[in-house]
Amino acid sequence: MAGDTGSVTAAVFGPTLIVVCLVMAAAAAVIYRLAGLGKVWTVPVAAARAAAQLAGVSAVLAAAMMRLWSSALVLAVMFVVAAVTAARRSQADGGSFWLAVPLAAGLTAVIPLLLLTGLVPVNGAALIPTVGIILGGTMTAVAVAARRGLDTLTMRLGEVEAALSLGLSERDSRRLVIGRATADALLPNVDQARTAGLVTLPGAFVGVLLATGSAAQAGAVQVLVLIGLLLAQGCGVALTGELVARGRISRRHDVVRP
Repeated sequence: MAGDTGSVTAAVFGPTLIVVCLVMAAAAAVIYRLAGLGKVWTVPVAAARAAAQLAGVSAVLAAAMMRLWSSALVLAVMFVVAAVTAARRSQADGGSFWLAVPLAAGLTAVIPLLLLTGLVPVNGAALIPTVGIILGGTMTAVAVAARRGLDTLTMRLGEVEAALSLGLSERDSRRLVIGRATADALLPNVDQARTAGLVTLPGAFVGVLLATGSAAQAGAVQVLVLIGLLLAQGCGVALTGELVARGRISRRHDVVRP
């Protein structure tokens, strides 16, 4: 089994990989053009950018994972990039830097538990991919929660003012309106957890399966990742909703008129 796995992994690299990727990118570009989904260069440019970024990251990680301090530095850079990305995607006019707090809360709820129990070894080869998966999923959920919450406040500002007129606090008035919208950010990962193994084979499962050839080990790792993501995203989205409700993250036209 190990030999077969090595053969599969080795077969991925080479000229065939380049040709197949180019064909798929070109086919996607044609579909975008014919169906009016966007500019014809959208997919090719995105594919080229992904290839360049991953090549650079692979080279950096190969060196960084050799030492714990360099792994920690890489993780710090990843966190900063995630915080900046979430802030940009939220489309907030003020306070978007607060989104670093939900991201940190999500990681704090999961990573120490994995390290203290020994489920994740304290070394770069284990830490970087594990934290990367949790951070990436939490970043997406936090950004979507903030954006949906702010969008909802924009569309339903009158309901917030009505709640204020009934004596509710500003925080409670906003929370009443945005609660469902922010919670929707959790749906993709909840659905993935519900359908894992039935509809989809998530990335962690496939990666461990190719690396070890053990379906049982791959399943165990994927369960750990999925539940960790549920916890991290739950903490991040809950805190994001609270920050939006308290006006820490806002848009200019979301301010309630006195």
